[in-house]
Amino acid sequence: MLTSQRKQLILEKLGAEGQVQSKALSVLFDVSEDTIRRDLRELAAEGRLQRVHGGALPSSSATVPFAERKSVKMDAKRKVAQKGAQLISSGQVVIVDGGTTTSELIAFLPHDLRITVVTHSPSIALGLVNHPSIEVILIGGRLYKHSIVAVGAAAIEGIENIHADLFFMGVTGIHPEAGLTTGDFEEACIKRAFSGRAAETVVLASPEKINTASSFVIGDVALANTIVVEGDTDQGWINAVSEKGVSVVLA
Repeated sequence: MLTSQRKQLILEKLGAEGQVQSKALSVLFDVSEDTIRRDLRELAAEGRLQRVHGGALPSSSATVPFAERKSVKMDAKRKVAQKGAQLISSGQVVIVDGGTTTSELIAFLPHDLRITVVTHSPSIALGLVNHPSIEVILIGGRLYKHSIVAVGAAAIEGIENIHADLFFMGVTGIHPEAGLTTGDFEEACIKRAFSGRAAETVVLASPEKINTASSFVIGDVALANTIVVEGDTDQGWINAVSEKGVSVVLA
């Protein structure tokens, strides 16, 4: 079998099963584990999968630049964002992460909703400028241009002075075993810090993020108290996440 054929079969198996193990692949194709690891390494370099210990998971498409992500699964993002907005009550302090799905979230906030929004995203802050009843606190720091959010020591220091009711966390991958992941180390640190300052963490999960993984771990799936997904999300995935103690809300 040609290497290209084996790689294609690996990707097909990954798509069908949601994960692959190096040892099982070496038996299946009758090649060494070193050969399989090389295949996975090359596929990961092409952005076709995410390597993890012992094998690989599907790679999230949500790691592309912000401008490109704005056109990915927009109908689904609007559905979960609208459902997420219904979780907010008047008088709350709400942390809103940067991202294309959270950008949709703020569009569904009622005009009479009186809350305080804390964000490290200039885009989120600007999106709320004309909202008549929402106070906005913008966390500063070094601008991470890929996601258009503030990161670094100054951002962490600002976050430490907050007690919030809700945190709407943006992620690029959600997997029952690999956890909540994102494509940048500093962003992962910021997200953990925000989650630690909120009574409840909510993840708005559009389809391209489900059962995928990125390079940097934010935390276990159970770091999220609630995950909002589309109504047609795979029931097996929902069950696996629910077993971790996470409430899954269908949009």
